[in-house]
Amino acid sequence: MGSTHHPRRCMSILSTISAITLLLGVSHAASTTQVIYSFLGDTDGEYADTDLVTDSAGNIYGTTVQGGTYASGTVFQVTPAGVHTILYSFTGGTDGGEPYKGVTLDAQGNIYGTAGVGGKYVGPCVDTGCGTVFKLTNNGGNWTFSIVHSFTGGRDGWGPGSGVTVDSAGVVYGTTPLGGTNNAGVIYQLTNVSGNWTEKIIHAFTGGNDGIGGSAGRLLPDRRGGFFGACTAGGANGSGVIFHLIPGSGGKWRLVPIYAFKGMPDAGFPYGGLLLDKSGNLYGTSYYDGANDLGTVYKLTNNHNGTWTESVLYSFQGGSDGASPISNLVADAAGNLYGTTSEGGAASCGCGTLFKLTPGGIESVVHAFQGPPDGAFVYNGMVPGSGGFYGATVHGGTANEGAIYKFVP
Repeated sequence: MGSTHHPRRCMSILSTISAITLLLGVSHAASTTQVIYSFLGDTDGEYADTDLVTDSAGNIYGTTVQGGTYASGTVFQVTPAGVHTILYSFTGGTDGGEPYKGVTLDAQGNIYGTAGVGGKYVGPCVDTGCGTVFKLTNNGGNWTFSIVHSFTGGRDGWGPGSGVTVDSAGVVYGTTPLGGTNNAGVIYQLTNVSGNWTEKIIHAFTGGNDGIGGSAGRLLPDRRGGFFGACTAGGANGSGVIFHLIPGSGGKWRLVPIYAFKGMPDAGFPYGGLLLDKSGNLYGTSYYDGANDLGTVYKLTNNHNGTWTESVLYSFQGGSDGASPISNLVADAAGNLYGTTSEGGAASCGCGTLFKLTPGGIESVVHAFQGPPDGAFVYNGMVPGSGGFYGATVHGGTANEGAIYKFVP
C-alpha cells in the first residue's frame, strides 16, 4: 500500500514474501453501490477507518479516527436515509482519542468501543496516553459517555486498535497489539460488578506460535462461550495465525492455534475479522501472500475432530479485481461471500473494490470505487442492514474525507 493511503496502526509488522500458486478467473458485474453519507471533515469527522454495526431500526454506528469538535475522533450514527449525528467527540485527553475500527452494541442498545490513545495513563505509550475502552449508555436516545478501562501500558496492554465483543452477560472482550507480559499484546476481559469495571488478562501473546497482538477484527463468538480470532503476525511460520480461545473451569482460558499461515502460495497476514458459517467453518481475508503476494480469501474447514483444513479460495491479481484486502467478509443466503479490497480496481484511481465470491470460487467485482464523490480506500468490510449491506471508506465522498455506502446484492 502507498505511504499516503494505508492503515495507520499495526501495518508496520507486516512484511512481503514471494512465490506462485493457481489464479482463479475474474469477471465483472455492474455496480450496485450508493454513497449515503459523505463526511465533511473537521467537526463532522474524517478518516472513517471503521467497521459498522446496525440496530433493529436500521441505524448505522461507527467511528472516525479524526475530526469532531476536538479533532480527536467521533462516534457517529447514520440513519438508512443518510442523516448523520455525532454521538460523541473525543478530546484526546482522559476520555481517549483516535477510535479505530468502530463500535459494538450490547443487548440494551448501549455502545462500546476502544480509543487508541488518551486515557489516564501515559506510561511507556506514545502520544497522549495508552488508550481506553469506553461506553455510551443509551438513555432513550440520549447518550452518556463513560470510561470502562484506561490502559496503563503494562501487563494490561496498550494501544487498542480494534473493536470489542460483548457477550449476553454484558462482559466485554478485546485485544491490544502492544503491552502485556511479553510486550506482544493481550486478550482482555472487562466485567462490571456493582457499577465497577474490573479487567482480567485472559491471554498474553508470546509472539511465538500463538501470534502477536491479535488483528483489527473483533473476537468472534463460537456459540459455546469461547471465541475465534486472528493474529496478523506471528504463528509457527511468522505469517499470522487463527486461534480458538476456549473457556475452562475457574475462569481460566486456553488459547489453541488452529492454523498457522505459511505465506506464498498460502495466505498470509490476516488483518480483518472472521466469518463463521452454520457448519462451523471460518472465512477471512489476508493482506499479503496468495498466488501474487496481493492477498487472498481463505477458508478453514472444521473437521469436527479438533482439526482444521485450510484452503485459499481466491488470490487477488492486483488489477481490476483489487488487491490487499483488510476486511471481514459477509455472506448472502445463497452462500456467496462479499468483501472489499483496500487497493486496485479502477485504473484511474486504484481506490479499492467491492467483490463477490461464489461458492464455486468465481470472483466478480461488483463495484470499483472511483474516488470523490464516490468512496475511496476501503479498509473495512460490510455489515448487513436495512435493505442491503453497509460499509465505510476512509477517503472519498464529496469532500474526500470518507463516506458511508450501501450495497444491494
